Amino acid sequence: MNLITCENLTMRYESSFYALRDLNFRVESGDYLYILGQNGAGKSTLIKGLLQLKKPSSGTITYADGLSPSDIGYLPQTTQVQKDFPASVWEVVLSGCLNKMNRRPFYSHREKKLGAENLERMGIRELKNKCFRELSGGQKQRVLLARALCATTRILLLDEPAAGLDPVVTQDMYEQIDAINKKLGITIIMVSHDMHAALKYAKHILQLQQNQLFYGTTSEYLASDIGKAFISESEGSPLTDHAAAGPGLDTIGMVTDESAVSDKSGRSADPDTIADAAAVDADKERTDREYA
Repeated sequence: MNLITCENLTMRYESSFYALRDLNFRVESGDYLYILGQNGAGKSTLIKGLLQLKKPSSGTITYADGLSPSDIGYLPQTTQVQKDFPASVWEVVLSGCLNKMNRRPFYSHREKKLGAENLERMGIRELKNKCFRELSGGQKQRVLLARALCATTRILLLDEPAAGLDPVVTQDMYEQIDAINKKLGITIIMVSHDMHAALKYAKHILQLQQNQLFYGTTSEYLASDIGKAFISESEGSPLTDHAAAGPGLDTIGMVTDESAVSDKSGRSADPDTIADAAAVDADKERTDREYA
């Protein structure tokens, strides 16, 4: 069953530039959807649209089977404010229940039980009384994932959940998320640059570059020209049709294009592209402040 359907979805930045044009994809119950794209591709704007924090310029986002945006557990990219948040692990995890409380000023037994279950599920029960800001990066991400699980039993939206983590901790995080999908049946929407994780874990892949470069199953992606081009690039082989395939990926899935003239952030120095990317950054900073 489809939980979310996007039809002819077009969204703009606040600067009036197009962030996304004519997206058509669906998120199925139990799905594991990877959203790939370089900086400025429109990923952050799509997240806002899925959470109903930003309205489409045209097209529709439809929720089915009683799903609403408040049912989506969201794990945003970690900011410095989140890293230094002066609260205990238990307080952070329980805060994931706030949307369900209808302004009730205290946690019920049910919510405390759910928090304890998610601490156990993430293997962080012994950290319950620790201060969040004293944890390692990997521990903090486990805490935030437990918090997101307190907000939903249906769908998780994860924005670069392994960003900044070392390879061992990154692999462990991916395995945790995969287990949540397979064992709990929770639908996963993962926003990431990590091509290799996408090919290993995803059931469907959506690749963006302001428009929709690809949407389909992982096996279809592997057979597609775009998928083959990215895989060839990651293995160190030159792309035979770079312009048709779009920007390549290096071995860890980050965008590279050595022939492009870039600014200091690594983005194309085309003025419109830089303006669009700056608008994405501004949108993302506002979203991070809202969810800090």
